[in-house]
Amino acid sequence: MDFSLNEVQRGWQLKAREFARDEIRPLSLRRDQLEGGFAPWDWDIIRKGSRLGFRTLAVPEDWGGPATDFVTQGLVMAELASGDSAISKAFSQNWKWSHLIAENCTRDQKERFLRPFLADDTYTMGAGSTEPNAGSDNRYPPEDDPRSGWRLRAERRGDDWILNGEKTFIANGSVGKLFFVSTRTNPDVPIRDGTTVFMVPLGTPGFRVGKIFNKAGWRFYQNAELVFEDARVPHANIVGEVHGGVKVRSGASAEFNDFELAANALGVCDAACEYAMRHARSERRGGKRLYDHQIVQLKLNEMHALTEALRSFVLRTAWEMDHHVKSANPVLVMNYSSDVIQRVTRLNLEIHASTAGKVDAMAHKLVRDAIIWSHLAGDTTQRLKAIRRMTR
Repeated sequence: MDFSLNEVQRGWQLKAREFARDEIRPLSLRRDQLEGGFAPWDWDIIRKGSRLGFRTLAVPEDWGGPATDFVTQGLVMAELASGDSAISKAFSQNWKWSHLIAENCTRDQKERFLRPFLADDTYTMGAGSTEPNAGSDNRYPPEDDPRSGWRLRAERRGDDWILNGEKTFIANGSVGKLFFVSTRTNPDVPIRDGTTVFMVPLGTPGFRVGKIFNKAGWRFYQNAELVFEDARVPHANIVGEVHGGVKVRSGASAEFNDFELAANALGVCDAACEYAMRHARSERRGGKRLYDHQIVQLKLNEMHALTEALRSFVLRTAWEMDHHVKSANPVLVMNYSSDVIQRVTRLNLEIHASTAGKVDAMAHKLVRDAIIWSHLAGDTTQRLKAIRRMTR
């Protein structure tokens, strides 16, 4: 395996690093401390990043995108996340669906949805998955239980489908212009056999955005309810086949989902290490720098060791995905990142708190962002079920 970066990969990495330093970091903490947290969304930072190519990074070359590989995408996510994890996710959330469109959509669908996405700096995408009564069981549901998983119903009427139900805590929910909505088109069979994915653009009759959620972490990232009340969606907006929704979401977009979160976690760990080192070198206690206290040295050492191990795991996984290595299993690196990010940010907080009991606002923010990993893409226990893939 050759993990040395080529000029294109280095170029994107440097561009993301400069954007994080010059544009994201100056507003990250201020955005986090806004009362309410979720409004107004800062479209200016999205437009700036979009013009640099961060929103459309995964679009295929034949449709006008840069068609970057997974290694490049991982590098960019980590650099952006070192400035702000939630802002990085606001960009990379669109890459997941760029992969899905490229893999599964017809040419007509690409013309109708991918073209506008490329042309509009404020065009963001999301997925309608989680429901009030269907969360982790969407990912690893009981194989023979029709009651498990999504309940949003879709019933065909002529050339249209009528959608009724609700999605909750949906990424980019209040700012997205296109959503990939998973529905039950056959409620009498398990979701692996009775699910269909629809492309639902904002403005669809009967579809509206509900509550916007405030959160302890990732406060820039928008999560909202999606409400469907006799929403009328044309048959031409089905992704893949009727009852083929789980298959549609099991390709590169599914692999990217886990890899995306691990790469983002790496950026947060990089930021935590940087903040901890800066604080340890500048603050004094007991007549010497914090850096010179053995307990602080031990914590810094553990932070850097865990972060470098995660970096190696992320880049190896990206390389394997790019080279279609069958043993590549992004969910493993995602699970590992969940433990690492929470440990590293906690150690950073402890180093900051060692100075007269003060709590640094950024150190606190990183911990709040990191705790989200305990329940992303299913909880840790659910995700560990993915180990069964390795026995097949």
